[in-house]
Formats: sequence, C-alpha cells, structure tokens
Amino acid sequence: MTNNTVNETERMVITRVFDAPRELVWKAWTDPKYVMQWWGPKGFTAPVCQMDVRVGGKSLLCMKTPDGYEGWNAIEYHEIVLHEKIVSSMYISDSEGNKIDPEQLGIEHEAIDGAYDVTLFEDLGNGQTKPTHIGNESMESPKDSGQLEGWNEILEKVAAVVAELAQAK
Repeated sequence: MTNNTVNETERMVITRVFDAPRELVWKAWTDPKYVMQWWGPKGFTAPVCQMDVRVGGKSLLCMKTPDGYEGWNAIEYHEIVLHEKIVSSMYISDSEGNKIDPEQLGIEHEAIDGAYDVTLFEDLGNGQTKPTHIGNESMESPKDSGQLEGWNEILEKVAAVVAELAQAK
C-alpha cells in the first residue's frame, strides 16, 4: 500500500507498508549493499553507494540512468534514532560529494529553507513496518515533475529488497 501526497506546505510525503519487521526495513534503507539495489527509479542503477549513517556522517550515491548518465547525491545526517528516525539533508553533488547548484545542471529544485528530509519507521505490529519519508523540496506540481512516479518505482524496488531480506531471515 502506497500513500503519496503533497501537504499544504508543499512537502512531498511518501509512505508504504512493508510486510517485514522494522529492523529489516531499516537495514534495507541504510545498508549500502541493499541501497545499491533500489537507489533510483525503474531501469536506473546505483554503481556507487558509500554510506556513513550516523549523526555528522555523510553518504555519497550515484544514480545511473538507462542511457548511462551518472547523477550524484550526497546526504548529511543530522539526527538518527536507530530503527525509528533519520533526519538528513540531501543535495546534488559531484562525484566527490561537493554540493552543486541544481541550476548548473538544468534541474529545477527548490528546497524549503531550513527544512530537512525526515524518514520515520513506524512499527505497525504483526510484522509490518511503515516508513514515511517527508522531503524538503517545494514542488508546485509533483505529478509534472515525475517525483511521485519516481518514488513509487523506488518503493517497488525497496519492497523487493525487503521481501528478500524477510525470506532470508
């Protein structure tokens, strides 16, 4: 089940319920071995995924399009509550993790001043977990931007990773 919306402050809220314990969903979300399997929409790959998920830590991820273009993102972590919450800021970067102005790449990206990305991992009981991701982007028309479609495709890939982890347990 997926419930994706943009609230009154124009922040995208992405949710999905997984049939797996919170610890497994957290592992799929934070372990580079698994993030490489889902980072990016359908058809995209993640050839580089370096993650240091701790307060003050930084991650560097590469998303490769089907036609071979490599886009880089860096994530800085501001708050971590194990298995429950990640507060971070993600930005477009070069391959070294240096911040790049999205306009330099012809990308419209309007971050809400002072807002961070927040991901909450809610234990629903009965072995189910609902992560909720609240982005820091201001988006006038998320459907036109492809953000919702991209996130839905990403969550399908996350679901496959989580299902694999749940079967292996």
